[in-house]
Amino acid sequence: MTYHSDHTFQNLNPSDFKIGEYDSCTFTACNFSNLNFHGSSFENCTFKDCDLSNAKVSGVSFQKVRFERCKILGVHFNTANPFLMEFTFDHCQLDYCNFFNLKLKKSRFTNSRLLEVDFSQAELREASFQVSDLSGAVFDRTNLEKADFREAIHYQIDPEFNKVKGARFDLEGLPGLLGKWGIRVG
Repeated sequence: MTYHSDHTFQNLNPSDFKIGEYDSCTFTACNFSNLNFHGSSFENCTFKDCDLSNAKVSGVSFQKVRFERCKILGVHFNTANPFLMEFTFDHCQLDYCNFFNLKLKKSRFTNSRLLEVDFSQAELREASFQVSDLSGAVFDRTNLEKADFREAIHYQIDPEFNKVKGARFDLEGLPGLLGKWGIRVG
C-alpha cells in the first residue's frame, strides 16, 4: 500500500487513484464517482470540488476529513471504519447518503443539501447543520443534543424519538419540530 503525505492531487479520475494511506493531502476537482476506496485511509485530508457520487467506502478510514463544494450522492458512510471518524462538509450536495449509527460528534454539515439522508441512531452531539436543506432527512433515535440547526430548512425532527436537549433552532424551524402534533406556528 502506498503512503502519501502533504500532496496535492488535481483532476484525478477513478483509474488514476491508487489505494493507500493519505495524510494531510488535498484532492481538487477529482472525479471519484463510483470508485471503490476499500483499503484506503484519509487523515487530515481535504476534498475540494470533487465528485464522489456512489463511491464505495466500506472499511475506509476518514479522520478529520473536510469536503468543500463536493457532490457526494448515495454514499454509505455507515460502512466506513467508524474509528475516530470526523467530517466537515461545507457547500456540499449529500443527497441519499447514509450515516446510520455513526458517532459523528461535532461534525459539520453546513451550507449543504442533504436530501433524504439517513441519520438514524447516529451520535450527532454538537454537530452543525447551519444553513442546510434537510428535506426528507431521517432522524430516528438520533442524539442531537447541542446540535445547531439555525438557518437550516425542511427538517422534521420528532423530540419524542430523538435527543434534542440544548439544540439550537430558529423560530422559523419550529414547524419541523411541532409538525407531528399538527401545531401551526405563525
